[in-house]
Amino acid sequence: MRTFVAIEIDTQNILQKIKSLQESISFKAKHIRIDQIHFTLQFLGELENSKVEEVKKALQQIHFSKFELSVIGSGAFPNTKNPRIVWVGVDNIGTRKLVSLAKNVNSVLKPVGFIVDKPFKPHLTVLRIKTKVGDITNELLKFKNVEFGKQMVSKIILKESVLSHDGPEYSNLVEVSST
Repeated sequence: MRTFVAIEIDTQNILQKIKSLQESISFKAKHIRIDQIHFTLQFLGELENSKVEEVKKALQQIHFSKFELSVIGSGAFPNTKNPRIVWVGVDNIGTRKLVSLAKNVNSVLKPVGFIVDKPFKPHLTVLRIKTKVGDITNELLKFKNVEFGKQMVSKIILKESVLSHDGPEYSNLVEVSST
């Protein structure tokens, strides 16, 4: 099964502002469903059931204190001149805490066989761009400093992703709550 470790966004104010961003764009892009907006702490890929059980046990070793972060600003990967993904970001304090939590996830999953191949960059993917749309710098400028709201982070979730022609469907495999 296809899996990843995530933090869900469930603050309605944040989700409504993300929906407004999605609806205001003029270029062609696929909207990420509002109920699927999340931070991916670590993508694990396709796993056998036995490996999923190992991952669940490893994740339950994680201890972290709940924290609040501010969702703020927007941008694009790899950049706004040739975008493939439009994202919403996080304040500096939230970034540091999310990076720390991602390192914690990585450290418990490393002995189970997972190695992170690139640095974690906290972001919420809100749009996917399949076709060339050109420079979207000016369009994203209006969201550069937008404060989408605050979210309390009190759990991480191992999620399964089942791909279909309508897009991915997520389900929770295990939740790890803050201490």
